[in-house]
Amino acid sequence: MIIKAFKLLSSYYLKFEIFLTALILAGMVLLPFIETVTRVLNISNIPASQVLVQHFTLWIAFLGAILAARENSLLALTRKPLFGKSSTPSIGEFIGKVTTFLVLVALAFGSIELLKIEIIDSINVAPMIPRWFAQLIMPLGFSIMAILIFIKSYKQLSYKILFFLFLLVLSNSIFTEIIAENLPIRILGTLIIIIALVNGAPIFIGLGGIAVLFFWYDFTPIAAIPAEAYRIVVSPTLPTIPLFTFAGYLLAESNTSERLVKVFREVFGWIPGGTPVVIVFLCGFFSALTGGSGVTILALGGLLVPLLMKEGYSKSFSIGLITVSGAIGLLFPPSLPVIIYGVTAGISIKSIFLAGLIPGLLLIFLISSWAIIQGKSQKIVRRKFNLNRSLSICWQTKEELILPLLILFGIFGGYATLVETASITVLYILFIEIIVLKDLKLCDISKIVKECSSLIGGVLIILGVAMGLTSYLIDAQIPIMLLENAVELIQSKFLFLLLLNIFLLFVGCMMDIFSAIIVIVPLVAPLGLHFGVDPVHLAIIIIANLELGFLTPPVGMNLFLAAYRFKEDMPTIYRSTLPFFAVKFIVVMLITYVPFLTLSFF
Repeated sequence: MIIKAFKLLSSYYLKFEIFLTALILAGMVLLPFIETVTRVLNISNIPASQVLVQHFTLWIAFLGAILAARENSLLALTRKPLFGKSSTPSIGEFIGKVTTFLVLVALAFGSIELLKIEIIDSINVAPMIPRWFAQLIMPLGFSIMAILIFIKSYKQLSYKILFFLFLLVLSNSIFTEIIAENLPIRILGTLIIIIALVNGAPIFIGLGGIAVLFFWYDFTPIAAIPAEAYRIVVSPTLPTIPLFTFAGYLLAESNTSERLVKVFREVFGWIPGGTPVVIVFLCGFFSALTGGSGVTILALGGLLVPLLMKEGYSKSFSIGLITVSGAIGLLFPPSLPVIIYGVTAGISIKSIFLAGLIPGLLLIFLISSWAIIQGKSQKIVRRKFNLNRSLSICWQTKEELILPLLILFGIFGGYATLVETASITVLYILFIEIIVLKDLKLCDISKIVKECSSLIGGVLIILGVAMGLTSYLIDAQIPIMLLENAVELIQSKFLFLLLLNIFLLFVGCMMDIFSAIIVIVPLVAPLGLHFGVDPVHLAIIIIANLELGFLTPPVGMNLFLAAYRFKEDMPTIYRSTLPFFAVKFIVVMLITYVPFLTLSFF
């Protein structure tokens, strides 16, 4: 009876969680739109609406992270969920689960300490809304995640008791001081966190765990980590992440991809390799909009690989094309990595988008050229071009073909901010998909909000704790020491760029692009300035290299996602993507060593 009541309560709580997430997301969509309308009409707008949207981003981040923790979908280095209930655990799995629980408790404690400070020195972020109330979601979020992880860890009570024993021991200051004095605690702690990550602990636990460990060892309050997380997540431009991701999910759940495939096949089908060219453009559009290769591969892979094979392309070529195209749009508006880079480095986001146009188009051109070569070599039958039929199908799909132009006009036209553009994009998609095309129903939105917010939460929670780690690195003067050593060892700009390529490839295949940008940019940017690399050029170099890292064996993220989506072993995926890796590698080298490609607009 008690178990049944608990399950019923959990079900109601989950519905409330999704309802609250949908409500906050609706506020994020409507407030910037209202801001745009009131500015155009020159009438009074809602007080502090921009600040409210920024703090809604904080709530979406933690509510999404809670949903992701509940669904075992927090971003990790492995595809196997760590928190499925296990009766015969391995040592590595146990370390992963205990470490995740302990780091979440530590972050919850740090958030409570930050909240105490904010309550004492209360500041309003909007009329009658104190900042501490906006930050309340942080200790709640970390605490709920810790509880969920604890519940989902093991069936046996004995293992769960061990979690609390570890917590009691590590919360005893006398015991921890003895450990710190007699053991290389930072090395040992970092090793434990790496073992946890290898065994499936979420990526943000690794970043947050190292930050907690280093702050604690240097007698710095752990509250500094949630303070930095708060600072980055409520940045003015960051609301674009949930908004554009939501827009991408709405399109992925509708029949947009199928209609666009028909359009592009009709327009480009006469070219040898026309369908692969279509897919490159389509995947580029979706990856730019959602900000991550994972959504593109997982959402469109099941549609596009059978389509290619039906036309006569080999399975290896088809899988390789989808895998590489999953990240092909990360240099185009409204790419989320570009937005995050601009926020982190303090560089104009519009400048980075302009700088990325020629490199991005060059990448699409070369990938498409390889597809055309394959179309000829595999003797694929081409379609005959029919102008009237092409114009007709374009007219039938006019609502969705307008969308990229709407986004570009919003970003570069100067009439709306990036956040307002994202808001208008979401409302436009909702209007055409629900009312005009009737692809989606209102009852579908709940499911989309749940899936979308899980990804958003997984990404934003990584950004937050990564910013805490970056704060430690800066306080410890790591960038300055790195610069001093680099100046002594590296004598030329060419050698610096070569070493940077190698370093970024390694980072790109080991970390997700969001946390990599947050952690790496403060370290690399001073070196770039010293060696005379333009900051905007450096931005494109870093993003392009990290994008290539998605395809770098043995652990590139796209490789794992493709193996998971297409149910193939890793060696098969390696062979499928190798030609595309070579093409992208050539483009990355050109981007790195030919600055004109990125700086021609300046």
